[in-house]
Amino acid sequence: MTQQVPKERKFSRKLTIALPIVLVITLFLWLVPTSFFGIDGLTVTEQRTIAIFVFAALMWMFEIIPTWTTSVLIIVIMLLTISDSSFSFMKGSGIPAEMGTFVSYKSILATFADPVIMLFLGGFILAIAATKVGMDVQLARVLLKPFGKKSEFVLLGFLLVIGIFSMFMSNTATAAMMLTFLAPVLKTLPPDGKGRIALALAIPIAANLGGIGTPIGTPPNAIAFQYLNDSLHLDVGFGDWSLRMIPYVLVMLFIAWLVLMKLFPFKQKTIELKIEGGREKTWQTYVVWITFAITILLWMSESLTKLNSNVVAMIPVGVFCVTGIITKDDLKEINWSVLWMVAGGFALGLALTATGLAEHLVTSIPFGEWLPIIVILVSGFLGYFISNFISNTAAASLIVPILCAVGVGMGETLDPLGGSKTLLIGAVLCTSLAMLFPISTPPNALAHSTGLVTTKDMTKVGLIIGVIGFVLGYAMLFLIGF
Repeated sequence: MTQQVPKERKFSRKLTIALPIVLVITLFLWLVPTSFFGIDGLTVTEQRTIAIFVFAALMWMFEIIPTWTTSVLIIVIMLLTISDSSFSFMKGSGIPAEMGTFVSYKSILATFADPVIMLFLGGFILAIAATKVGMDVQLARVLLKPFGKKSEFVLLGFLLVIGIFSMFMSNTATAAMMLTFLAPVLKTLPPDGKGRIALALAIPIAANLGGIGTPIGTPPNAIAFQYLNDSLHLDVGFGDWSLRMIPYVLVMLFIAWLVLMKLFPFKQKTIELKIEGGREKTWQTYVVWITFAITILLWMSESLTKLNSNVVAMIPVGVFCVTGIITKDDLKEINWSVLWMVAGGFALGLALTATGLAEHLVTSIPFGEWLPIIVILVSGFLGYFISNFISNTAAASLIVPILCAVGVGMGETLDPLGGSKTLLIGAVLCTSLAMLFPISTPPNALAHSTGLVTTKDMTKVGLIIGVIGFVLGYAMLFLIGF
């Protein structure tokens, strides 16, 4: 009981102090005239979206209520206030142009079954099946064997393995796969040690950073790569990108290793994985191994097979459910609260784009009036900021075309700093550094699903990695260039 009282007091303080402050800020942003924001042509639905956005960010940041309940709450608020099926008095009787665009309620509800949610589901099912046949321990031992048994080097091994996989396959798929290997490692560590947090955070950090390494590592890279070559005709090759970005990724992974060890030191100095119970190999074991191998191969060869990684994730779901390897009782082990939490992030991103707010905010920035270096750095910050709340793919799809036009318009004035290459590549690099909240990226949400990582821990580490990555990234682009 003595340990529970401080937690209750802390929760009480959040409800009695933090919650009223958040509500006052939200209501203020909701009720002030649209002219207060200083954005020409801001609509009512866009203003409401700003208020909902700030409300969600503050609630997630301070964890006044569990993160997944905040996600559910903002979806309900959106349905009732900015959807095309909201209360009639919310739609107003004013000029339609001033009210703005209402979001399809079907689209908002569809975020609960977004394709990425299905990838999460496939990852959870894969992890449960692998644990049932002991495959998780065996694979973890093989992958981490080169790094020895010392806890700090096992952490480094996680970072490097995840980072390398993420260069060539979906970040989310990589994180889902590595979640399988993480479970047996965590079992060997004391529950009161901080090292468990470091290992859990290694998944999103390495997955997000690893994707920077190649043009196919993450969708924002591919978007910038296409615009650089097809629209701007700057002839950036796969090798040009990888030659510069892979060393950057490796340096960032090493820095992340140092940061995690400093903030979350291991209480237990060694990690030794043991296969418990000497499980006998049955037909189920072979089904899991074969299905796992096929799933990973299809994830890695997405560019060849054209099978989306979200679609591939449904293969283990179908196989394991049909064969009885996954039962109805196993379905209870799926972390459904994480899926709902992610849905809230998707819904918020949908609101930002569907109401036109995101584009309105970006286009209102007077790039043409600024010095070239300010334009480049603000573009990177913009990509970083937006990607913490909407998918990095959506962020890149939004800002890259605009920055492409800005680059053409500024012409030779950008050349001393690397031209349009630095402008576009810097911005998409920063979208991959965005990892402040559980909803920032799917790998973040997967790490949060372990129950070991608080939003506060994630934000602290994410901010440190983001600032260092921002500085080093632009230093590389300015000094080495493309």
